[in-house]
Amino acid sequence: MIQKKGIGASPGVAIATALILDTEEFRIPRRTIDAAQTPHEIRVLEASLAASCEEVKALRVAATRKLGEKTAEIFAFHLAILTDKRLRNSVVDLIEKYRYPAAYAFGQEMNRRQREFRAVADVYLKERVRDLYDIEKRVLRHILGRAREDIRNLTQPVIIVAHDVTPSQAVTFDREHILGFAINVGGQTSHMSIIARMLGIPAVVGLNDITSDITGGETIVVDGTNGVVIADPDGGTLARFRQQQLAYKAHVAELAPLRDQPAVTLDGQTITLQANIELAEEARTAIDGGAEGIGLYRTEFLFLANERPPTEEQQYEVFRGAVRHAQGRPLTLRTIDLGADKMMRSMRAEGHDANPTLGLRSLRYCLQHLDMFKTHLRAMLRAAVDGDVRIMFPMITTVIELRQAMSIVSDVKEDLEEEGVPFGAHVPLGMMVETPAAALLMSSFARHVDFVSIGTNDLTQYTLAVDRGNERVAHLYASHSPAVLRLIREIIKGCKRFKTSVSLCGEMAGARIYTQLLLGLGLRQLSMAAPELLEVKQVIRSTRISDCEAIARKVLRFDADRQVLNYLREQLDMLDGSAE
Repeated sequence: MIQKKGIGASPGVAIATALILDTEEFRIPRRTIDAAQTPHEIRVLEASLAASCEEVKALRVAATRKLGEKTAEIFAFHLAILTDKRLRNSVVDLIEKYRYPAAYAFGQEMNRRQREFRAVADVYLKERVRDLYDIEKRVLRHILGRAREDIRNLTQPVIIVAHDVTPSQAVTFDREHILGFAINVGGQTSHMSIIARMLGIPAVVGLNDITSDITGGETIVVDGTNGVVIADPDGGTLARFRQQQLAYKAHVAELAPLRDQPAVTLDGQTITLQANIELAEEARTAIDGGAEGIGLYRTEFLFLANERPPTEEQQYEVFRGAVRHAQGRPLTLRTIDLGADKMMRSMRAEGHDANPTLGLRSLRYCLQHLDMFKTHLRAMLRAAVDGDVRIMFPMITTVIELRQAMSIVSDVKEDLEEEGVPFGAHVPLGMMVETPAAALLMSSFARHVDFVSIGTNDLTQYTLAVDRGNERVAHLYASHSPAVLRLIREIIKGCKRFKTSVSLCGEMAGARIYTQLLLGLGLRQLSMAAPELLEVKQVIRSTRISDCEAIARKVLRFDADRQVLNYLREQLDMLDGSAE
């Protein structure tokens, strides 16, 4: 039994078969073969080892020519492993004894060797684990050839185990059969974590080397509430987690009656709760789950799901579908936030930013690709004919950028009017506040827009200089940092000065530990992953604005993250205790 501790990204407990996802998106299922097939599998193994050897020899020659003999010696280790008779014999033994197919048997043997290397004290041998992983993938590519299972069309429940899952991969997953995620990298606000929470799928990220400890086919437990992953659990452990799974489902069922109850505090203050979505059809699920509208539709996922940018008609049909799914409720379309880790294939051909988080992304990218941006806006404005649509610009840093974006909207409207194409002439225009620059200039921005939404995910990472998707610095990423909280206060004050509507749509909105603080800071509209709505509503219906304001005043006097977090935990525990 292997137990790993990571970062709880999405709550709940999932128990299923592990599916290993590597960068080439193939899996190695555990199954058995007929005894008559073993000679064939052994021949496949030997041919794959031989082909891999030839590849490494060629790489060594090329490396010697370009980088010198010393650098090319790295491939000597690869060749030594590939030509080791003991490796071949160990894998053959697994094929013959357990009737495993060659791919699964080879993966098991390489996994065993990786564990042995990690267990020794010698630093050199520990570092060779990466080489073993590279060797494993090279040989498996030859063994599997084209017989790779399409993870978009799974036939049984699985838990995805991967180094990372990119947004473009996530949008293609078979969501019916994926019960959980166990990921090497990432933090609580990485896109993988956000996607898991939106889907209500348990997930643990920041596991470092979970892909080395699991070969695929094992039973695996993912406890997204406590950030724990267990492979090959014994009977007692499995029974304990099944009980936790039932308890979590019972808790969710207890919250269900809140769906039709208003989000009103004990002293009568109404709070608007909306949902964040990534796909048009999620709007209906969110509304059915109690959302009063869609506060954030991440439209870039429509682009990531396609080989090339979707046409105007394709976008229009999708946005119109989202409007229909919203059932008359407000729908806020965020213009595409491409860049950083959300890249279309066509964008990769344009070049790579040395620091993509600070590079050509989001609105900056749109302003340099006006044809694509105008097509995007045309589709949005046309869809606005059918419902209550708002358009929101992300990653604004200067007033000039905002004016440029709004000017382009005006140009698109003029074009549509000249062409006689129906469109929403009075669509509200807003902006996200995701940078300290925008937060500090809020008074300048607020007079120009109809609404403002605070994106705490990026605001936190840019304020604290911490990559929100990097598990190595995850302990430094804190939305409750006094610096971030004071910026949020300034944003709210700036909006109030001009009576501009302000909401918060970052992951902070869906974390119930922050609910009283956010209300105390003056927020009356929050947007979050749909599965988090009822948890937050429960807190709202149990508290008073006067108490929330007192909490906010106290918190703003703290100068350390830990002070803030400990105090908020105490207040939430008191609230939960009084409700029982």
